[in-house]
Amino acid sequence: MATFAPRRVFPTLDSLPRSYFLGHHHAGLSKMKTMLSQIDLVIECRDYRVPLTSRNPLFEENLAGRRRLIVYTKQDLGSEGNVQDDIREDMIKKWHHPSSVLFSDHRDKNSVRRVLMFAREHVSAIDSLTGSRMMIVGMPNVGKSSLLNALRKLGVGKGKAAFTGAQPGVTRKIGTTVKIIEGPESAGGVYLVDTPGVFVPYVPNAESMLKLALCGSVKDTIIAPTTLADYLLYHLNLYEPHVYAAYTSPTNDIMSFLDAIARKTGRLQKGGHPDLEAAALWIIQRWRGGQLGRFVLDEVTDDAFDKELRNTESMGGSMTQARREQKNVSRERAKQKRLDSG
Repeated sequence: MATFAPRRVFPTLDSLPRSYFLGHHHAGLSKMKTMLSQIDLVIECRDYRVPLTSRNPLFEENLAGRRRLIVYTKQDLGSEGNVQDDIREDMIKKWHHPSSVLFSDHRDKNSVRRVLMFAREHVSAIDSLTGSRMMIVGMPNVGKSSLLNALRKLGVGKGKAAFTGAQPGVTRKIGTTVKIIEGPESAGGVYLVDTPGVFVPYVPNAESMLKLALCGSVKDTIIAPTTLADYLLYHLNLYEPHVYAAYTSPTNDIMSFLDAIARKTGRLQKGGHPDLEAAALWIIQRWRGGQLGRFVLDEVTDDAFDKELRNTESMGGSMTQARREQKNVSRERAKQKRLDSG
């Protein structure tokens, strides 16, 4: 019996959409900028599973001039708590030195407590009689609202203040300020402003779009579920193909993979035919929930962050330049379609 060999490269899909920058993203970012004078700390959330790809340079460009805490959320979905994870986290901290970095799981009280401790120390350092107003920002569905609710619950013992959901776009407007730490009688407390997730205007490559879609930063209707499931299968095979042993033997064939899952889980259409799209969406949700392996999609190395910065600079970085690049790509695609049809 031949030894299974996983794919080492995922095929390039130039036809994938490269943008999910919606109207409320632009409006939200503009509003954040106008509020910046009232804010003394920006808490930027990034997804632990995609520490490079979930970085949005628009926040650095538009919210400059305020102290920043970077929180890598959903640590529980990308870390197994082993030595390799510790090494990866040390590398990520080095990327941002001397800026502050924390890793968070909103369900873990110790993790949430570390964010609260940072907030308290920040307030003590600025020595404000009126307390502190902080803003929490990040890409869509990165876990901002979940972290805010956890900070509020542990900090002041109150229930949810922000709605959360499995799909992006639950928070569409700037929210009201939410108290997360009580202040002493002579001073104000610590208040946090929830904000809508803001996508990058243009994603520089197709694989980055696949990563963000797989993590739930874009709606599941934007990229075909079978394509997204194939990208997941590619990573599962690199990680450990036995994680899906309950459904099928190791395979690189997405159709046979989804066929087996559909039959095993009863996702069948009329006549007993497997519903491949339903199987794809189901297996994607299993991974998003941490039930199909916990691993990171980005390659984390000492120089990975510098490479990401260079890539961002090469595509312009600003919203105007990114949109121009997007139009150029769309124009080239349309030209190619005309040539193919002619």
